[in-house]
Amino acid sequence: MNTIVLAVLLMIGLSLARVPVVIALVVSAVAGGLYGGMAMDDIIAAFNSGLGSGAVVALASATLGAFAVALSRTGIADLIAGRTLALIGARQDASRLRYVKWGMYVALVVIGFSADTIVPIHIAFIPMLIPPLLGLMNMMRLDRRVIACVLTFSIVIPYMITPVGFGAIFLNDILTQNVNEAGAALGMRVTTDMAPRAMLIPALGMVAGLLVAVLFSYRKPRHYHQVEYHQPAAGEQASAPVSLSGLQLAVLAAAVGGALLVQVTTGSMVLGGLLGFTLLSINGLFKWREQDDVFTQGMRLMAFIGFVMIAAAGFAGVMKATGAIPELVAGAGRLIGDSPSLAALVMLLVGLFITMGIGSSFSTVPIIAAIFVPMAMSFGFSPMATIALVGTAGALGDAGSPASDSTLGPTAGLNVDGQHDHIRDSVIPTFIHYNLPLILFGWIAAQVL
Repeated sequence: MNTIVLAVLLMIGLSLARVPVVIALVVSAVAGGLYGGMAMDDIIAAFNSGLGSGAVVALASATLGAFAVALSRTGIADLIAGRTLALIGARQDASRLRYVKWGMYVALVVIGFSADTIVPIHIAFIPMLIPPLLGLMNMMRLDRRVIACVLTFSIVIPYMITPVGFGAIFLNDILTQNVNEAGAALGMRVTTDMAPRAMLIPALGMVAGLLVAVLFSYRKPRHYHQVEYHQPAAGEQASAPVSLSGLQLAVLAAAVGGALLVQVTTGSMVLGGLLGFTLLSINGLFKWREQDDVFTQGMRLMAFIGFVMIAAAGFAGVMKATGAIPELVAGAGRLIGDSPSLAALVMLLVGLFITMGIGSSFSTVPIIAAIFVPMAMSFGFSPMATIALVGTAGALGDAGSPASDSTLGPTAGLNVDGQHDHIRDSVIPTFIHYNLPLILFGWIAAQVL
């Protein structure tokens, strides 16, 4: 068995067995390295060399977590829930609830799309936006798995089809450039305008998966306990409901807007989170001496996503060091024979395994393009079909990997009260509703383009 396949299957199996994802990644990296013939010292060196790329994300996650907890302390969640209750009415009739639910779905898709294109902050909006909405979701008995699917869709689909923001990086700087580099010696040349068109059919698979999740899979009500983010200590009186003055609402808006502006202008989620936290700490809704407690709670809230991203970077470092990725592709090539249809399917499945382990489509495309482009050309696939195969193979797993920010981001926002499991409520739903349709629609794109 190929090292990559063994390591990814082991990581998924351990995660499904409720082993913490960080431990699953470390154990799988060590097991994969040993199976691939690496010495233990080399495994540790490769793992450590990969850790640095996840450190920035971990620090950003900690500061955004502090910002999210500070937002919850302001009482904005109660305010949103109260205003929505007034909108729905005391009887909460089904028609009004339906309008609010669908309005929330549409708003999250629009915001997520904007966070990848117009205001390129990617998942940074989730810990700021989702925690204040949890009380409303609980009141509506909304299944959080469908929110995870909506959020993942909103942050993956833009970079697949829109050459703006993160889409410009993925489609132009990564996908088109790497396909051209891999195909240059063989006479293949693609242009930047081809990539969005080639990815439209695979993107339809994402749309189909979202509709299934929203309309069928998770439409039934699901009960969650209403949990406060800040529990009163022993002997401490529970605080009275907070009423926000106009000035405090203005500070809240300035904190959120300032955090987004700093993120856009500097490219640093760390500085954006710190600015938002600082502005909230001076608005009088929690005491100055409580800052340390709030910041510590925020770091605890987002420690999970930070450590998973760091461990995933180490896992990817070991997998690359084994040299098993070209071996996996070569082994798959021997099984294909002369069938272009089978070749397209096998390439997509290989891309799924590679991306599931690395957890990032942006990091996967440069690895697989050098191998997939010559293979696609040997089977007579057109340049457009080749782009679709490489792009879809890269995107596969990004929406369903335990180590992907496309699943970790939704979990970070939905699990602030401990009622949303990363594997069962984020990873499995997104894998079923997005990866499987992506394989089908990516295969169709390879046949018709």
